[in-house]
Amino acid sequence: MQVTTHYSIPGPVPFLDVDVSIDKPMFVDPHAIRLSGTPQPFAADAIRCMETFFHEVTACALSNRQSDQRRGLALLQRFTEPWETRLGLAESGIQGHGGSDDVGEWIWDALRGDARMLVDVGILTQIEDIPLFVEGVAEDITSDLTTRIVFGPLAEFTAQMVAQFPQFTAAGHETKKVERQVWDPQSRQWTTAVLDLPVADGTALLLVPRDWARATLLMSAGRFYETSTLSYVQMEQATVTQDGKVIKTRKEDLKKQQALGRGRATILEVVRRAYANGENLVEVFRSFVDSKYEPHDDDRINSKLA
Repeated sequence: MQVTTHYSIPGPVPFLDVDVSIDKPMFVDPHAIRLSGTPQPFAADAIRCMETFFHEVTACALSNRQSDQRRGLALLQRFTEPWETRLGLAESGIQGHGGSDDVGEWIWDALRGDARMLVDVGILTQIEDIPLFVEGVAEDITSDLTTRIVFGPLAEFTAQMVAQFPQFTAAGHETKKVERQVWDPQSRQWTTAVLDLPVADGTALLLVPRDWARATLLMSAGRFYETSTLSYVQMEQATVTQDGKVIKTRKEDLKKQQALGRGRATILEVVRRAYANGENLVEVFRSFVDSKYEPHDDDRINSKLA
């Protein structure tokens, strides 16, 4: 049963009309939050949380001090699956991959290892860049990480929705106070906050703005590989005929080359080569994604939440 049906709220509504009992395959997307820019002030607060968290973790990753390195890893191991949103797929989320300790270590090892140069030179700069380079991190884990980082702004948005729609506290429905971990962008650390959330199907409900979630990540590793990564290799391997015509190898043929198989290793190697030649492929990709961005229409959202 969807939120609007459960609470008898007439549509349309500015939040995702999720099923109160079952998780649905949409994912909180950090780049969608950034591009939507609404609703305010929640979008600005969420972006601040994402930026301060990522800055803190990457600063620790670049530090040679043992205390900073312990802190950076610890910050990444404080995630639990945010079931309050009713979004995602449990088997592919944080708990389905061994829990926050394992997932946090994957990301930390990448930031301290293969991807460290990308952090150091300013290529890997945002939360949404992580899935491009960290094996095993895709839609669901990115959604879980992002939801936990922006949990505070989501709770504030939910409180506004409760105030806007009196049905949340009518006809026997109620809210309850719960303690949850939230990121404090001022102190740049995890804290515990007491939040007042609606209760649906016996559990707390966290509402998500309509345009903050997607069926797939805007900045996914697969999309990066298929577009900016292989496009760069096409130009690397291009030849020019006597009459000046540029001949490029088809992307389908490039994929068959041993060194260009789909995966993070290929992406990382090509990004490094591009940087050595003065080109930031992540920035190229981000510009491409931004130029193609459109919010999901109602039909797409409804098909995922039905």
